[in-house]
Amino acid sequence: MKIGLEVHLQLPTVSKLFCSCSTSGNGPNTSICPTCLGFPGSRPKLNRRALEMTIMISRFLDCRISERSWFSRKTYFYPDLPKNFQITQYESPIGVEGGYSFNGKIVRITRVHLEEDPGKIKRVGKSGEEVSLIDYNRSGIPLVEIVTAPDITSPSEAREFMADLLIELRHLVGLSERDEQTVRVDANISVGEERVEIKNILGLKNLERGLSFEASRQNKMLKAGRRIVRETRNFDEERRVTTPARSKESEEDYGYILEPDLGVYQVSSMAKTVQVPETPLKRAERLSAEYGIDRNSIRQIVLTSSTLTDFLERLCSNMPPEIAVTWVLGPLSSNWKYLERSLNEDLSNRIENTIQMVIRGDITDSEARMRIGAFARGGGAETTQDSKERSSLAELVSECIDQTPQVLFDFNSNKRAANFIIGQIMRETKGKYSSSEIVETVNKEIERRLKDRVII
Repeated sequence: MKIGLEVHLQLPTVSKLFCSCSTSGNGPNTSICPTCLGFPGSRPKLNRRALEMTIMISRFLDCRISERSWFSRKTYFYPDLPKNFQITQYESPIGVEGGYSFNGKIVRITRVHLEEDPGKIKRVGKSGEEVSLIDYNRSGIPLVEIVTAPDITSPSEAREFMADLLIELRHLVGLSERDEQTVRVDANISVGEERVEIKNILGLKNLERGLSFEASRQNKMLKAGRRIVRETRNFDEERRVTTPARSKESEEDYGYILEPDLGVYQVSSMAKTVQVPETPLKRAERLSAEYGIDRNSIRQIVLTSSTLTDFLERLCSNMPPEIAVTWVLGPLSSNWKYLERSLNEDLSNRIENTIQMVIRGDITDSEARMRIGAFARGGGAETTQDSKERSSLAELVSECIDQTPQVLFDFNSNKRAANFIIGQIMRETKGKYSSSEIVETVNKEIERRLKDRVII
């Protein structure tokens, strides 16, 4: 089985590809102009930001950037295409001959090019009496098309590939949840010699379901001795089947000609100035190689939070990576929602020092976990009131130890001796302090006295 994908990604720019119309209309046909509708006399002008984003995606996918690039008119007649042609790139894509590392293999990237999106057709009414409504707000929105070679070998692998690619693209160009819902995939699949295209699939589940059905359909036809016809099919989400749409056109059918209103762009020089940020999964690969961290563990951390990953890198530079990962995946990850809100240098130092105390054997794992939980509840910045309350708690603990000095003698041979003081303080304070604060204060005072040999 061979599967190749054509990924269509709307770029999150403020304005359209060839005009100043907004990419977010408030209602149907409210964000249109003579240029995006192709009125006579209107002239397109290229959106520089869209070009930069396309170059960034091409470089991320290890593509060779073309020296020069230009646009062509792709002619076909359909109601959502008001000009009767689409401005796209045919002979001169931005990026070619790239590759994306996935599941231990390279999925080749044939081309990455920039084009305008057509409008949107909405069919309403009951079956047999439908009416087609057309919204041209989408017409002219910048669209990047990423075309893979047929290197994917199963529907489930296609879904995994798209899931990973979306994670990276989300970080590269700043996709929102709303933007991701516009990503469409054309999937080409063959189980024999001839391929079939499934057009405009939305959603990862539908991608896998559509390919699974089509693979099954083609296998059944081949076993029955029937020939697979090269065609374009649609995926019916409700019935989970593919249905015939039209016979597959060849590129020659579109009658490409050079777009006369747009020039030739020297993109190779621009590519040198476009910075490609480190994406989450690329970062996971680097950290796995650099610190020997298990791939699944580092992936989980990276996808949880970028600041949590920053903290992991900090810990890995000051302690064995396997210990750092254990604490990050455990108490830090479970409390990160609260820790991140007040994270600063002081709180970062306190968390790291707590883990270092466990490594040195000064405190137990459970004590450290309680401290981290207390940090999450109390935040990183210590207010004047917090300071006064801690001082008051410390004085209370000191008085209680003065009254029961036997605890100091017992503590050396049995750490549980501190539980008597802890219980006394809890009854005395009646919930004013958290149990973790009390445990920490009692242990600290006992250890200080033993260290200073202040035994009454």
